[in-house]
Amino acid sequence: MPTITSTYQQQVRSTPDKIAIQTASEAITYCEWHTVVCKTANWIHSTTGTSDTIGIFMPNSIAFLQLFTGTAMAGRVAATFDAKWKPAELEQRLTISSPSVLITTAELADRITGTAYTIIIWEEALRQIQQCHSSWTGDISGEMPFYMGFTSGTTGVPKAFIRSHNSWIASFECSRHDFHIDKTDHVLIPGALIHSHFLYGAISVLYLGGTIYLLDTFSPLLALNFIKNYQITILYVVPTMIEAMLLEDVIIDKPVQIISSGAKWEEDSKRKIQEQFLHVKMFEFYGASELSFVSFLCNDSDRDKPGSVGKPFHNVEIQIRHAHLDEASAQEIGTIFVRSQMVFDGYIHPQSHTIQSIKDNEDWVTVNDIGYLDEDGYLYIVGREKNMILYGGVNVYPEEIETVLLRHPDVEEATVVGISDLYWGQIPVAVIKGHASKKELKKHCMDNLSSYKLPRKWFFVEEMPHTTSGKIARMHVQQLVETEVVRN
Repeated sequence: MPTITSTYQQQVRSTPDKIAIQTASEAITYCEWHTVVCKTANWIHSTTGTSDTIGIFMPNSIAFLQLFTGTAMAGRVAATFDAKWKPAELEQRLTISSPSVLITTAELADRITGTAYTIIIWEEALRQIQQCHSSWTGDISGEMPFYMGFTSGTTGVPKAFIRSHNSWIASFECSRHDFHIDKTDHVLIPGALIHSHFLYGAISVLYLGGTIYLLDTFSPLLALNFIKNYQITILYVVPTMIEAMLLEDVIIDKPVQIISSGAKWEEDSKRKIQEQFLHVKMFEFYGASELSFVSFLCNDSDRDKPGSVGKPFHNVEIQIRHAHLDEASAQEIGTIFVRSQMVFDGYIHPQSHTIQSIKDNEDWVTVNDIGYLDEDGYLYIVGREKNMILYGGVNVYPEEIETVLLRHPDVEEATVVGISDLYWGQIPVAVIKGHASKKELKKHCMDNLSSYKLPRKWFFVEEMPHTTSGKIARMHVQQLVETEVVRN
């Protein structure tokens, strides 16, 4: 059955000398790539058990991708860990995932000394891998799990999720059908492979036979120079990267397709990027670690739906349901349910380490995002149920207020959280990074929001806390606000 690595041999037959991966310092052809992945799979197979989870604690590199794909080829599960996590954050995720071995570099090994896990140093493993057989004959089912990731934890404790080969192969078909990615593309992956947006981008392009360009760490100037100096046709980003690139005095005068996710790509940013990328095609998509692709928006065809997150991908069904699970009509707000072949297997139970599915009996899944569909089938996100503020018994969604705040030209970042109030139950509080005054923003909100949605308190900060994936750390903001309110 097909797996995420099953096309490598075919690519060796058709284009053995084509570059598979290019970094600033090295490149590897498809022939070389297939060989090292097979050797890695044989090494994994010989040193671990069939149900083992392999922990990967590595920097962005060809070696990271080699170890990830070799683990998948061998039928094991790869769990990826971020070097930017604090010791407590790392230990928390190690406890949830319980890897059989933890593979890291000599440089990073000091970060995990003292843990209860078997640690293998990559440089030592590589010497063993080089002695392994250069072909793989194992037979792996597409239903087998291969990837364990972690939800970003913006609002609390992260969860470990599991994906199967089949789920990503279905996603690869979306990349081919809806993003029109194929073997002719040259794709820049500027972000950390620990994050599934960039890891998926890299693995999907290798499956489809294109060339990926990998940065050791994100630099807006380096990313733009790669685009200028190489044949880059596609760029994977999150919106914060776009904002960083806009600060650089570089013009890209060739066709480039940008694929963005992780947060809503604001309309002002889209307008500005077209002044820097003169021939840009923009895709943004809505999805989740649990759901994979859900909907997408393209600037070529969806210009009249700026507040939307687009129409469903070609192999995705979306339903909006009321509280009692009956289906909502167009324009009616409810919980978003998704059905597709791309959804995850489930969460890892933190004690039993078994996979817990959240599918209903008809295979529908929700992560409790709130939204609605319009008459044309376009999806709009109103907010997340877990972020909802109950103001005087009325539901207020912070994301709706944030969207309005971010339209103000002097607001760089905005977060809205709810805090307890003796009279109202909860009140919305706005936290702003930027140069706008409280008076300006209050008027801006009054012009664009119902009175019950207006922030009741305002805080202005020099910097906003972020998760390692670049999202605003909402739980951290909440704690900062509550501490400040108590102090005052």
